[in-house]
Amino acid sequence: MKESKRKYELTIKYLVPERIIACENVENAEILLEDDNMQPVLNTTKTLCKINEGGWILFDFGKEIQGGAEICVQDVSENSRLRLVFGESVSEALSNIGENNATNDHNVRDMTLNAVFLSRFRAGNTGFRFLKLEAVCGSVAIKGVQGVFEYRDIKRIGSFECNDKRINEIWETSAYTLSLVMQDHVWDGIKRDRLVWIGDMHPEITSVCSLYGHAEVIEKSLDLIRDETPADQWMNLLSTYTMWWVIIHRDWYMQNGNKDYLAQQKEYMVKILNKLSSSVTDNGDYTIPQALVDWNSSETPAEAAGFRAVYVICMKYGAEIAEILGEAELKEKCENARATLESKTEPVDNNKQIAALAALAGLEDVDKMCKEVILPNGGNGLSTFLGGFVLQAAAKGGYISEALNMMKEYWGAMLDLGATTFWEDFELDWAENASRIDELPKEGKTDVHAQYGKFCYKNLRHSLCHGWASGPVTFLSKYVLGINVIEAGCKKVKITPALGELEYAKGTYPTPYGEICVEHRKTKDGIVSEIKAPKEIEIIK
Repeated sequence: MKESKRKYELTIKYLVPERIIACENVENAEILLEDDNMQPVLNTTKTLCKINEGGWILFDFGKEIQGGAEICVQDVSENSRLRLVFGESVSEALSNIGENNATNDHNVRDMTLNAVFLSRFRAGNTGFRFLKLEAVCGSVAIKGVQGVFEYRDIKRIGSFECNDKRINEIWETSAYTLSLVMQDHVWDGIKRDRLVWIGDMHPEITSVCSLYGHAEVIEKSLDLIRDETPADQWMNLLSTYTMWWVIIHRDWYMQNGNKDYLAQQKEYMVKILNKLSSSVTDNGDYTIPQALVDWNSSETPAEAAGFRAVYVICMKYGAEIAEILGEAELKEKCENARATLESKTEPVDNNKQIAALAALAGLEDVDKMCKEVILPNGGNGLSTFLGGFVLQAAAKGGYISEALNMMKEYWGAMLDLGATTFWEDFELDWAENASRIDELPKEGKTDVHAQYGKFCYKNLRHSLCHGWASGPVTFLSKYVLGINVIEAGCKKVKITPALGELEYAKGTYPTPYGEICVEHRKTKDGIVSEIKAPKEIEIIK
């Protein structure tokens, strides 16, 4: 027997359905809401649920989870078969493959299996909240149904609380969304996009810094893509994503201060930084292919400005990394490349995400971008991927109240539609006259999951749990709590809170030495702060 080096790192929790949304041609469906022992027996006095041929039940487990379902079958008729359809929305759980772009991509979420006498079986490995159980052939007597929730059991250290319940709910939902995608590796989505997308990982890693401080799955994911992508190719086939790999390593080093881990990247890092810095021409252009920055700027003129901004940030951080690794000549190359890139700009084309990136990269004036692009029309025009950068740019410009209101309007609209995790993409006008995702679609109402989406995430293929949507965590930690790491390993931390219209905000932030605890309260004389930090950390106010 040859044992794999792979280890099972996840925890399993079994969940009882919270409610039955609908059912047809079923007897005693309500008994499946009980917490059964899930063990078939030869003879039982318990009432069983019988799904007659063609009958079905639609369950709600109350919250999106990663995993599958376990079914305890007591009795069957001849050739009985059960169909299981997992859905992130009610609409998806009621769909058929091919309808409204419903798919089995990245995992099988719609399957038909033999129902076997006196059996217990587990099926599914996907992201879902809703499950449709259907007897497509014969009848099936069922003793119990439970959700199988798989998750990485890491203690959450970072926290946030303020006097605004909506903001607290957005923080918690952002944190929960992130926790679900931390599976074998850091995936982007748990239903679809179950891949390690390095660019998409940037909002995820900064949220990990705020919530956990360190998580081995981050390094496991960074190393996977490094090891499987030759240095003369682009990570995830996108030049921007190789740039994000560099940026992530700098941010990860600032949080954890692990120089040994950064040194493990040296050979590969030097190669790609040489390639990137050598690809900048004297007139401020570049010879590498422009690549995706964000879906909402894809195939628009704004993409060029966003690409330049990411490139500038990469060269800035690349120079810092080169210095840490003792590569003085490479540091100079990166600094020169950055300066040359900064000599030229492209129009942001009224795109909030691109305006924010350009401002944070130093290519555009922050206040100008806030007034002209970021603040007008509030949450309209935000994206879940880089929307966190928009909040940060607005806060950096001094518009903290406006940033908080945009966040409440945009991320809050998903909550109002029944979301328990944040989505791959969202636009505010999708919510107009829309049914909630946890309700049966209504005639005359928009089915937001089945009808919207773009590019590769059209309609029911759209992921409703995407880790890149966790940007509010970083924004609230960094700008509202005001916790900014300014020396690697959190040895020096600057704390400058901004409450806007909030009365108070408090929370914790993880460091290698223990947690920083802060509480900020607004008084007539300004903000009064209580700060507790490990003695190894220098706090600057």
